[in-house]
Amino acid sequence: MTTSNPVENLATLIRCPSVTPAEGGALAALEAMLAPLGFAVQRVVMSAPGTPDIENLYARIGTGGPHLMFAGHTDVVPVGDAAAWTHDPFAAEIADGQMYGRGAVDMKGGIACFVAAVARHIEKHGPPQGSVSFLITGDEEGPAVNGTIKLLEWAAARGERWDACLVGEPTNPDTLGDMIKIGRRGSVSGALTVFGVQGHAAYPHLADNAVRAVIALADALMDPPFDAGTEDFQPSNLEVTTIDVGNPAVNVVPARAQASFNIRFNDSWTADTVKAEIVRRLDAAAADQRLRPGRAPIRYELRWAERPSHVFLTRDDRLIASLSSAIEAAIGRVPKLSTTGGTSDARFIKDYCPVVEFGLVGQTMHMVDERVAVADLETLTLIYETFLARWFANAGT
Repeated sequence: MTTSNPVENLATLIRCPSVTPAEGGALAALEAMLAPLGFAVQRVVMSAPGTPDIENLYARIGTGGPHLMFAGHTDVVPVGDAAAWTHDPFAAEIADGQMYGRGAVDMKGGIACFVAAVARHIEKHGPPQGSVSFLITGDEEGPAVNGTIKLLEWAAARGERWDACLVGEPTNPDTLGDMIKIGRRGSVSGALTVFGVQGHAAYPHLADNAVRAVIALADALMDPPFDAGTEDFQPSNLEVTTIDVGNPAVNVVPARAQASFNIRFNDSWTADTVKAEIVRRLDAAAADQRLRPGRAPIRYELRWAERPSHVFLTRDDRLIASLSSAIEAAIGRVPKLSTTGGTSDARFIKDYCPVVEFGLVGQTMHMVDERVAVADLETLTLIYETFLARWFANAGT
């Protein structure tokens, strides 16, 4: 295998059916790429009750600083309807300049390109004047319990320290070089159970309709807006994602309704303050009688999901400038610095070192016929290779 070729690297990884939580041979393939380059590779299995065991990989070349981490995941989402794919989702077939396969952009492609970039750097300059590590999980697309968060703890307990991290998630919305992620909004999820009194639809005065109650609470969660956004972040946004009653009878007033919601919040809030605002809204709406005239306040229970994601913003000028200038030098584009989108494993890494995210174009991630332009693999490798040289130069080595 020629590890300096990102197309070959990606084809090898795609052909490993690593649908989360299965390792599928992907980490073994990655180890086979890194070990000949001089990386010390460790495969670490993490466990927790009620969750599948997850195999992860940590590899490092070099012993001194500065220390740059590349982070990502080899697990992929299920293929869905395999018959709907125009190419086998695990064959890495190339057609019309596109490589097809599950994980092509999310995110085996980013890993393949960074391996190739490191290989080229070593071919031209020898080992980096510092250290480079790969922190790769098999649990990003799953519950994220036995993956990056535990691998970071494991490595830190063994004395690993990092000066910066690049996560290879597909950050670009349309064209390679569009966007670097320099932060992420926080995320909090919750579930409501609303209690009423069952009765006959023709005699509503003898019942208390839980549907009316859950609508009132859901409306209060979504309106008014939580804020208008900040200098670095878009407005916070809460979405009610489910309302379930489970009532099969059209003439029965239901006594119980459930709703789930998620809020993505900016740096106007913390997880604690946004939770407090949600409770304030629910309590105020519970006493509102517009949909339930003459009724006592709505009775409800609120359960918070475990482990909220906290908002963060990276302000490391050396890291951001090294990557931005590498993109501009390679393809002549000035990337936008963004905090949009969902969460990623960067939410765990930010507790250990400054972190940014940059990878391929994400338009087909999780879709049938996920694919990447072969030309983009070479371009991203060039960007990563240029970034490596500039980051270590800016670090004073």
